[in-house]
Amino acid sequence: MSEIAARPPSVDALARSIASTGLPHPLCVDAARQAIAEGDPSRAAEIANAIAAALLVPVVNATGVIAHTNLGRSPVKVDRAPRAQNLEFDLESGQRGSRQIGIGRLIARAVGAEDAIVVNNNAAAVLLVLAALADGRDVAVSRGESVEIGGGFRIPEVLEQSGARLVDVGTTNRTRVADYRKALTKRGNDIALVLKVHPSNYRVEGFVETTPVEQLAELGVPVVADIGSGLIDANFPWLTDGPPAWLSGEPAARQTLAAGADLVTFSADKLLGGPQAGVIAGRADLIATCARHPLMRALRPGGLVLESLHGTMLAYLSRDASRIPFWRMATASLDSLRTRANDVVTAANCGRVVECASLPGAGSTPGATIASVGVAIDGDRTERLRRHSPPVIARVHDDVTILDLRTVDPADDIVIVNALRSLG
Repeated sequence: MSEIAARPPSVDALARSIASTGLPHPLCVDAARQAIAEGDPSRAAEIANAIAAALLVPVVNATGVIAHTNLGRSPVKVDRAPRAQNLEFDLESGQRGSRQIGIGRLIARAVGAEDAIVVNNNAAAVLLVLAALADGRDVAVSRGESVEIGGGFRIPEVLEQSGARLVDVGTTNRTRVADYRKALTKRGNDIALVLKVHPSNYRVEGFVETTPVEQLAELGVPVVADIGSGLIDANFPWLTDGPPAWLSGEPAARQTLAAGADLVTFSADKLLGGPQAGVIAGRADLIATCARHPLMRALRPGGLVLESLHGTMLAYLSRDASRIPFWRMATASLDSLRTRANDVVTAANCGRVVECASLPGAGSTPGATIASVGVAIDGDRTERLRRHSPPVIARVHDDVTILDLRTVDPADDIVIVNALRSLG
């Protein structure tokens, strides 16, 4: 009898006993086998739940960071019928077309460019530009802009991978146009272009000087400006109240091109409020050179990304910020947030209304904050909230859990209420 009791349970039977986790049977089998191998079959459900938690699921972002990198950056709506799309099909001629023409036209119109193309992120945009326009040649970059941003994206390493050679210009804190001229005329240099990089996730203050695009444009070589965050127009024509105070000084694509940049590159999932993608916009001849490069096929986005970005750009051209979740959240009034917070606290019979501060997020506008309103609960309740279905992601400050409603869609207020009730 002791030998029978010591036998491990059937893998299939144990897997079927944890079917309530919602995982497909093969994954339940994996969890069962792991639990048995560890000598503790009772852990099968715990292991299965850990597998489920590692899968992509919708979550409610109550952190106060609108474009939260770990939560997919800008929130976008994905809802479409299971149909084919004219991704590379010309409806006029009935022949093969280009996936870039439609979206390129929309972006170019929005930023005042001759043409534009889209790749899978901004790092890819910078890599493609350098590979297409400066392979085997030199690229001038200010030492103060030879930066590293999130995920280990380093300008010198991207240059190296592209086949271009980095030429350091100026100093870390001060770079003048004369420094670029010196690099252009220095014996042995073969400058293909000037790369100006916006340090979007940090700020240098004090004894500093940078060279504006207007001066760089007079050097006689192409100027490529990586503006990073994806602000397309500093005039904010899609907002009825005009430019928000928290976003002053952020470089915008339209104004950067008007100042003389030949190309701009930027992310689509930050201040643009679209899906993950990278944009290259500017001179048509340079865009065409990038589009013909062999890397383009490896870096191009798929139809779902392009369809989502189409919707985002059509909203901008319609000057309708209400269709862009990022801007709905960023511009929500304090009164509306306060009303929602009071309703949540009343319905949940838990927590208290507090003033707090939101962030644009995703390495954009370093130091910028947006006044907000949320719900506070004493203690660190973040783990319990993460275990709610759907998970609610909050933040903790001074041992107080804060759920910032600026980053919560109003339709999800009921989720916040139910999550708070579950805390007991």
